[in-house]
Amino acid sequence: MATTTFLSNATISITQGATTTDLSDQANQVTLTIGQDSLESTAFGDTGHRFTGGLQSVEVSATLFLSYGTSEVEAILASCVGTGTTILTISPSGTTESASNPEYVISNLMISSFTPINSTVGELATVEISGTGGTWVRDITAP
Repeated sequence: MATTTFLSNATISITQGATTTDLSDQANQVTLTIGQDSLESTAFGDTGHRFTGGLQSVEVSATLFLSYGTSEVEAILASCVGTGTTILTISPSGTTESASNPEYVISNLMISSFTPINSTVGELATVEISGTGGTWVRDITAP
C-alpha cells in the first residue's frame, strides 16, 4: 500500500534556439511516455523470444491555455512546429530535482502540428500539443 500521496503540480518549459520559456502557468495537463524500441535478439536454440533495447522513444502530450502575442503560447508553438530541435523539460513538481522530483529533459522533440485557434463560446481557449522523437535524460541532481 502506498505510504505517500502526490498532488500534481508539474513544471514544463520549452527551449527553441537560445530562448527558454516556462509554460507551467499556461498548462493544466502534461503526459510523458518514455521507453526504448524492442529489438528481437532471439537466436537459434532459444525456446522463446528475447529482446534487447534499441533507440529511445519519447511521446509527450500537453494541454495549454492559448494566449497570443510576443512570447506567448501561440507564438512559441508556431516557432517550434516542424523543427525537430525543441528541448522540453518536465518535472512532476517544482524546479528542484531530487529522487522524489525527477526532471526529464527531452532533446530534439518533434512537434508536428498544433491548433493555433480553438474557440468555443463561454470556454477558455486551449490547445493540445503532442510531440514525438528525440532523446530523454532523467535528472535527480539539484543544480
